[in-house]
Amino acid sequence: MSIYKCPKGHESTELDFCSECGTKILGVPELPFVQKTIDSTVTPTKSTEICPDCSTVHESNSGNFCEICGYNFVTGAHGEVPIAKRTQEEEMGTMRQTNTNSSGSGLIDSQLLVIGWDVVVYIDPSLRHPESPEPPINQPPITFHLDQVINLIGRNSEVRAIHPEIALDFDDAVSHRHALLTLETDNTLTLRDIGSANGTQLKAVELKPMVDIKLQDGDEFTLGHWTRIAVKAVRKLG
Repeated sequence: MSIYKCPKGHESTELDFCSECGTKILGVPELPFVQKTIDSTVTPTKSTEICPDCSTVHESNSGNFCEICGYNFVTGAHGEVPIAKRTQEEEMGTMRQTNTNSSGSGLIDSQLLVIGWDVVVYIDPSLRHPESPEPPINQPPITFHLDQVINLIGRNSEVRAIHPEIALDFDDAVSHRHALLTLETDNTLTLRDIGSANGTQLKAVELKPMVDIKLQDGDEFTLGHWTRIAVKAVRKLG
């Protein structure tokens, strides 16, 4: 386990905030192989503020937007969560539908209703960069069933009272508050990077922070040093 030096002299097991006192650890190098898309105009501070729209506690150094409702703390605009245009994903969806119909299983699929979603977390050593630590050995896939409407992906922090629904404590390149998986009212699933330090990639494309991306059954996205996550629809006969 990596140990980081806190400005107050503590030895921290967390690389962004001290695991002993919660003080921000300044000057921690970011992963060199990840493209950054976080707004550079945000000035890091130790303060927090309450979102006026949904009352979520927001850390001032975590970005311009509320990670839950999209409120813009800089402009005061409400619900600024633009939906990305995903031409590549739409093409992939068309290809899936074409393949399904040609295989003769389209009729069966059309009769199955999505009633929930599972998330399967894998360690993928092929994602490791030479400067990353070695991945855990012989760790089996971990399956999470999404029971909440909003599901935080990240790492636990007792000091900061962060307890993600999808906890990835084995990968220290994952932010404590990294991304959200949201169950929509029509039982579709969306993914949103919430200004993570090292980003989230879907189909090898870096996601823009605070933009909702609709996921399809079987989609996979990657984050951290070597973490791959697959989403699987839970279906029943309609």
